Amino acid sequence: MYIGKAARLSGTTVKSIRHYEEIGLLPPAQRRGAYRVYCEQSVELLMFIKCAQQLGFKLKEMQSILDEHRGRALPWEVVSSAIASKKQAVASQIDALQQVHAGLVEFEKRFSQAEEQCQLQQNQ
Repeated sequence: MYIGKAARLSGTTVKSIRHYEEIGLLPPAQRRGAYRVYCEQSVELLMFIKCAQQLGFKLKEMQSILDEHRGRALPWEVVSSAIASKKQAVASQIDALQQVHAGLVEFEKRFSQAEEQCQLQQNQ
């Protein structure tokens, strides 16, 4: 299939596919004259890349995951390990954000109390 169909089937764009090829994330497509021709395995890899990006993986992270892949089945044990690491990083971010939120709630409470005291003093 040509690049446009591969983009449609994988939910990516032609520009993204060219970029992935350029950085080595996607193996270069076969050529039929001036046209790139993609197989089903390439479309599956594109869908994997898109899904991983939506879940917070950076292209560099995916490159390290897929370095061993080149033309073979996805290395699911490596993918599983990367997912576990990403989940742990997200959990840490959630904890940090919850602490910031708690700090903001406390700050808001103190600010409201200070504002009330200032208004009481002005009314006297």
